Amino acid sequence: MLNNIPVLIGLRYLRARRRNHFISFISGVSMVGLTLGVMVLIIVLSVMNGFDRELRNRILGMVPHVTLSERGGMSDWQNVAEATMQHPQVTGASPYTESQGMLVGPRETRGALVQGIHPETLDQVSILPNHIESGSLGDLVEGDFGILLGDILARRLGVSVGDKVTMMVPEVTVSLAGVSPRFKRFTVVGTFAVGAELDANLAVTHMNDLGRLLRYGSAVDGVHLKVDDIFQARRIGIEAGRELQGRYLVSDWTRTQGNLFQAIQMEKRMVGLLLFMIVAVAVFNIVSSLVMMVTDKQGEIAILRTLGARSSQIMGIFIVQGTAIGLIGITLGVVLGVVGAWSVADIINWIENVFNIQFLSAEVYFISYIPSELKWSDVRVIAIASFVISVLATLYPAWRASRISPAEALRYES
Repeated sequence: MLNNIPVLIGLRYLRARRRNHFISFISGVSMVGLTLGVMVLIIVLSVMNGFDRELRNRILGMVPHVTLSERGGMSDWQNVAEATMQHPQVTGASPYTESQGMLVGPRETRGALVQGIHPETLDQVSILPNHIESGSLGDLVEGDFGILLGDILARRLGVSVGDKVTMMVPEVTVSLAGVSPRFKRFTVVGTFAVGAELDANLAVTHMNDLGRLLRYGSAVDGVHLKVDDIFQARRIGIEAGRELQGRYLVSDWTRTQGNLFQAIQMEKRMVGLLLFMIVAVAVFNIVSSLVMMVTDKQGEIAILRTLGARSSQIMGIFIVQGTAIGLIGITLGVVLGVVGAWSVADIINWIENVFNIQFLSAEVYFISYIPSELKWSDVRVIAIASFVISVLATLYPAWRASRISPAEALRYES
């Protein structure tokens, strides 16, 4: 019976009504604080994981992992693509031609990145074929001068499938009449939406059509490569380039999107650290409530000591009580956090629809919605760390309780 004293009395103190209601209030605040801290920490880290996932799947699905280019253009892109595909970590290769251009539509004139692609091989290096909203990638037929526009760009220009847009490129034509900009009428054959800022500033056409406008002949700017490990993209690109005959320029995604990825990782660590302070505040409340509990229960502690309870058992009573408060708060926080992480996207969508607001605009941010990805490893780390801190927080009040002298405590009891 004496061996079970810490558990029995600790849990009884947790359930019992106290004479000092302020102590009960502080204990409740501690539990609620832990619940909110753990819940918010899980939800926010899940959202940060979602941004990280969307960067990899969507942004890096559209942005080439590795780019091989050659000064003056690449005329033997077929041989280069075949040679690079021999590398065991290269999973796709597709030629490209790229230029900045001005698109003139019925409503507005907009600058855009114009990318000439090879429709038959684009799916090897890009997710764009999976996000066509209207029309088809197969409608980009060489010689027809068709063009695919991001849905936001198409709305701004005021065009849809079948309409004409005029493309002007930063090249000039010199003739007897003087110097004139180089331009060409293109037919809109479709639109795409990847849910990213590229929807507002990217246009896609057949590489040979763009090459004619730029007067490249049969040459292209280079070859896009897809690799199986994006964090090894630079090394893989250099290794693949070394196997080729000639001198090639190698670039990888970290040059254009690396800062964004690093920023997300840094924000995840900093936000996690700051939000963990909420848990720390709740833990300090546990310390406060237990210290006041020890003061309130001095007479009962003295009686237990006179009945033969050891100091370690007295200490165990308050460790059990504080640990139970922490465990209940953490359990509720984990449950609510997991449910919140699974449903945060739906909740945000509901708020946007009801109040007609948009939290993330594709014109400003690299995606236009709130993503979420729950990682059980994060949940496990949060729960264990919170539990350990909660247990450690009970040690000082429990030690103070074990040091109470029965004679001193009973002297002032009425």
